[in-house]
Amino acid sequence: MIQLLFTLIFSEMALIMVLVFKNPLRKFVLMGLDRVKRGHGPIVVKTVAGTVFVVLMSSVYSMTKIQKRLIDEGAVNPTDQVLMAGHLLEATLMGSSLFLALMIDRLHHYIRELRMRRKNMEAIKKQNRVLEDGKVEESKTLEKDMTTLQAKLEQLESELEVKTKEANASEANAEALRKQSEGFLLEYDRLLEENQNLRNQLQSLDLRLSHSGTPIVRARLT
Repeated sequence: MIQLLFTLIFSEMALIMVLVFKNPLRKFVLMGLDRVKRGHGPIVVKTVAGTVFVVLMSSVYSMTKIQKRLIDEGAVNPTDQVLMAGHLLEATLMGSSLFLALMIDRLHHYIRELRMRRKNMEAIKKQNRVLEDGKVEESKTLEKDMTTLQAKLEQLESELEVKTKEANASEANAEALRKQSEGFLLEYDRLLEENQNLRNQLQSLDLRLSHSGTPIVRARLT
């Protein structure tokens, strides 16, 4: 029994060393533990652990009885001492084996979680890279669009400047034509006024001639 427990403890310690330090055997040990935890494996492991725990409690109970008998008798019995040492050694080895088994289970659990988180992190990193690449391409497209729009804006500004100059020139021409037409109108009014004055003068002359011509004719007739 004791040799079996020593073998179990050394085996568990070897498994813990393999799991703690990175080595070629670690992958195979993890695969074996994964298989053990599938199907009926957990039931078998729990049954064995329960049996060891019951034997451990039995050894503790036996040690308690021996200790109580030694106290009651008040004398040291070599047989009881040997039995006490044997039960103590067995209880210690069984407790150590259960503790090491729990450590192996927790190490296997944490290693699996660590692997899953690493895979998730790698997937997230890949997604971030894809998103960053998409953002880079989108930013390049936006830069091209901005460059095109800037060129169009500059072209429109130059066209607007040309149209503004043309409009200013047309406005200046229209102003010049307006002033010229106003000058023509003033000249026309002046000419009309002079024409009217000349007509008035001619009418006055005709009246004068008509008034002056009538007595002369009468004198000659007389």
